[in-house]
Amino acid sequence: MKYYIIAGEASGDLHGSNLMKALKAEDANAEIRFWGGDLMQAVGGTLVKHYKERAFMGFIEVIMNLNKIFKDISFCKNDISSFKPDVIVFIDNSGFNLRIAKWAKEAGFKTSYYISPQVWASRASRVKAIKRDIDNMYVILPFVKPFYKKHDYDVTFVGHPLIDAIANRKQVGVLKFREDHQLGEKPIIALLPGSRKQEITKMLSVMLSVVDEYTTHQFVIAGAPSQDYSFYETFIKANNVKFISNKTYDLLSVSTAALVTSGTATLETALFKIPQVVCYKGSTISYQIAKRIITLKFISLVNLVMDREVVTELIQNDFNKKNLKKELDKILDPETRTKLFLDYYELEKKLGGVGASKKTASLIYKSIKPSL
Repeated sequence: MKYYIIAGEASGDLHGSNLMKALKAEDANAEIRFWGGDLMQAVGGTLVKHYKERAFMGFIEVIMNLNKIFKDISFCKNDISSFKPDVIVFIDNSGFNLRIAKWAKEAGFKTSYYISPQVWASRASRVKAIKRDIDNMYVILPFVKPFYKKHDYDVTFVGHPLIDAIANRKQVGVLKFREDHQLGEKPIIALLPGSRKQEITKMLSVMLSVVDEYTTHQFVIAGAPSQDYSFYETFIKANNVKFISNKTYDLLSVSTAALVTSGTATLETALFKIPQVVCYKGSTISYQIAKRIITLKFISLVNLVMDREVVTELIQNDFNKKNLKKELDKILDPETRTKLFLDYYELEKKLGGVGASKKTASLIYKSIKPSL
């Protein structure tokens, strides 16, 4: 069967790659064409466009690049028409994907969505379009299924693919990892400033503002695969700051604590059982717009899944050196660390266990497999 997959950022590339592996295991004749990144490309198939070419963050940034976005949408439609897939699989990336989905449904293509748009966070009115344009929705967060049920839309909770990604990773020994990256013996505080240049610029300078207060620790920046070291180098001023690119899981596995930009990384950090402070700072205009349309109590996925404050969130003006030091001191305290450890185990149970990619691939294949 022929599959056309559209993912739009680093996390979508990760989940898309695992879904592609599962699809190939399910369907020996799978022919896959995709928008994604290096991880999906490593699995095989045909890469149409890399997510690095269209990574825009925030309302203002999107508006400034509207012409390019509309060209990509037109190109995508033409490419799908030429390929004639048996199913189009959308992965997150709602701004782009929902526009393609509307066209695809009208054009007669079967549509599946893996990892729902965050309609549960803002603009719930989009559910109407999703119900109209998406044949099958596979969700990875437990609270999303009851949300859709309130809107009379039956979706399938498949569990969270991060559990598989972490469980199946090739593990590196602690001593070897430290030795390979010249990390010495000091406890590590990991810095996860995001993957896009705009967010890294806003996050990293504040994260690094506290390093002189912790001379008994070392700070290690988790570099995104989409960015070169030369970009990060301009932020690094202190001796106890190091940089490791594209090895976030290995870094988390040896870390004592982490400062994490809100997003998928908060769940990844929690699944490694690492105490964290969640951070977020956007442009003033983007933040003011978001504040008016987002209806959630929390921004981090950890707190949203648990439906209570498990990890501290420092947002916009609250994300500053004084507050960051205060919260970092807390998560370095043994009593706080023990409580977080237990909360993280509860979180993992709520996320549904292993097998999300395999379940989703099986359901997608069955939805398009010809009847015997």
